[in-house]
Amino acid sequence: MRPKANQTLNIKFLIVAVLVSFFILFVLRSNFSTSTPNLSPRSSQAASLSIPKSSTIHNDAKGSLHSSTEDCSLSCTKLSPSISKALIHYATSTITPQQTLKEISVSARILEKHSPCNFLVFGLGHDSLMWSTLNHGGRTVFLEEDEAWIEQIRRRFPTLESYHVGYDSKVNEADNLMEVGKGPECTAVQDPRISICQLALKGLPSFVYDTKWDLIMVDAPTGYYDEAPGRMTAIYTAGMMARNKDSGETHVFVHDVNRNVEDKFSKAFLCEKYMKQQEGRLRHFRIPSYRDDFGRPFCP
Repeated sequence: MRPKANQTLNIKFLIVAVLVSFFILFVLRSNFSTSTPNLSPRSSQAASLSIPKSSTIHNDAKGSLHSSTEDCSLSCTKLSPSISKALIHYATSTITPQQTLKEISVSARILEKHSPCNFLVFGLGHDSLMWSTLNHGGRTVFLEEDEAWIEQIRRRFPTLESYHVGYDSKVNEADNLMEVGKGPECTAVQDPRISICQLALKGLPSFVYDTKWDLIMVDAPTGYYDEAPGRMTAIYTAGMMARNKDSGETHVFVHDVNRNVEDKFSKAFLCEKYMKQQEGRLRHFRIPSYRDDFGRPFCP
């Protein structure tokens, strides 16, 4: 998820627009939820008789009492510090995320519907603060293969939750792993920790396997040269965690599907029938839980 060279600078303004839109929605939801409290008859009567300290009272033409409140503390929502930092960062940064506005918007729309939620991201980069902010109030976890990069990002954004992950496979092994993935040990739905499938990632923090993820994004590890780790095991494991979830669906996103590995492995292990949208280099899959029907075919 580290950005490539020659990124267009105007993307940062688009990201700020996305974050501002999210904040406006957050404020509207907060105001709506607090505008109609459930009051008992006694508390309702008391509320109707109480006048805020900063209110002024005046008579109308009919002699009825009315109050005008100068203090908006009951209806105004203060901007969250984390949102403030994200807005400032992207407004002033000359480094932009690797994804385009249209690609970001696909995931942002799903986050708008489901946040606060559990969001797992394979990769750590300059867009990580954005994803964490868009999931304000939820848990966003980043998995990254480069320990030095993790330390660099942690110094800049200490509030982000990130963990180091090691990968054994390489891009030049993709064809062999694709054949391995067709075997019954890989199409059997089970916890990746106990799977004998070569594609299953077993070295992740234990809570990653135990958490019910609502969204998973695969935008790492590195996969653009033969000796790089490649995303074969990340894509497979994301799909297996979604199927092994106790209930509901999981939204899985894969970036860089213009590349051979991301294209073939997302279609094979996240399944073309589960794909809901492709925008640019990003694919969105919606994968159901298999817990209630282990007899369901791996791909419909």
